[in-house]
Amino acid sequence: MRRILITGSAGFIGFHLARQLLDEGFVVHGFDGMTDYYEVSLKERRHAILGENPNFTATIGMMQDADRLRESVKAFRPDVIVHLAAQAGVRYSLQNPRAYVDTNITGTFNLLECAREQNVQHFLMASTSSVYGGNTQMPFRETDKADLPLTIYAATKKASEAMGHTYAHLWNLPVTMFRFFTVYGPWGRPDMAFFKFTRAILEGRPIDIYNNGVMYRDFTYVDDIVRGIRLLIDVPPRRPAEGEAVPEGDSLSPVAPYRVVNIGNADKVKLLDFVEAIETSLGKKALKNFMPMQPGDVVTTWADISLLQKLTGFRPVTDYHQGVAKFVQWYRDYYKC
Repeated sequence: MRRILITGSAGFIGFHLARQLLDEGFVVHGFDGMTDYYEVSLKERRHAILGENPNFTATIGMMQDADRLRESVKAFRPDVIVHLAAQAGVRYSLQNPRAYVDTNITGTFNLLECAREQNVQHFLMASTSSVYGGNTQMPFRETDKADLPLTIYAATKKASEAMGHTYAHLWNLPVTMFRFFTVYGPWGRPDMAFFKFTRAILEGRPIDIYNNGVMYRDFTYVDDIVRGIRLLIDVPPRRPAEGEAVPEGDSLSPVAPYRVVNIGNADKVKLLDFVEAIETSLGKKALKNFMPMQPGDVVTTWADISLLQKLTGFRPVTDYHQGVAKFVQWYRDYYKC
């Protein structure tokens, strides 16, 4: 059985990925810091569910703790590492930028060192659509330049991509970066907009709608994100031979076994339409507080997923109305409201 180490296993996406892999019979080890960025009880519940499977074990530790991380990786001997642990949240990076540097840069470096030492078969790492920053050409393609980050969060993710490429080139470590686009669904993070909107509407509090509602996002259901990751595990990039041309549209590095892949829904949805879907599922209207644009935010995100489809044959299919209904049902069940 293949052995897969997932960092951020108690997180939103890490939990869903670990559960999927365990269902398929993989042996999974999680590594998570259980930080109090949001309610720790939610993270503990996710881990408890995973722990019901005998093929799941976990280490609680911070990515910045190089010794503990190295001990965990060395003891587990993973074939594959999926690095999802990060200090997340675009807006929080304006308040506490050091947390992003410590976790997303130092922590990623520590894990890359572990991957090099253990000679893992494939290292996969989460990035974000935020790295496209000030780009205005839509939809975003992996081959577009991404040199205009607008937040420290985006900058640390771009730095992680650069470090991944360096390790791929120097140590022949196959590295796949995936750029997520506005993930939502059951067991989500309470700091994310869809979660905050749902909670506020049920409690009768107003929700903040930025840029006066003129916002578009490529909302991607978590099951589609996980399916994309799962399929990419089996497609490690290969270093091109000398003189070999990289296929058109492929982000494969010409000098390393390294690739960047978008995982999105390939559709831009107006934020107000997404809010309306939440209202419909809740059977309750939102009190809307229209606000100006926030620093570091962008008006639109929209993924080109041609490369994902070419590599895996998979294209996300979950309509946001369907996905929102599933999240709302989970929310009501979990919080008994």
